[in-house]
Amino acid sequence: MYDTDLAKEILRQILWSTQTIAKRFAPIASPADFVASEAGLEKLDGICMQLIAIGESVKHLDKVTEGDLLSHYPQIEWKRVMGMRDVLSHHYFDIDAEVVYATCDKHVEELAKTVQRILADLEEN
Repeated sequence: MYDTDLAKEILRQILWSTQTIAKRFAPIASPADFVASEAGLEKLDGICMQLIAIGESVKHLDKVTEGDLLSHYPQIEWKRVMGMRDVLSHHYFDIDAEVVYATCDKHVEELAKTVQRILADLEEN
């Protein structure tokens, strides 16, 4: 059995990062907004840092839960979350603003809801 308190702490960190991304992404209306100005580039940098943190935290969560927890929540493609972290961390100059935009626009909210569900489920047990 894994350390549930540690798993919950990691999940809370992931949730905080999704909320931070949502705030930073709010003024972005298109991928072009990321690259059209210095402020947009700063938003892109900040969001990418949070995506890296999420990916790293998901890797850590999977390790501390011995691969048992995330498989119960298949609505999120956990391997892709971890893979995005690898791309952002190791191929920084190849970052595609359209991919980051699509991730924020289509997946971050679902990730946040799923993390909240996992936290609730862990609290029940």
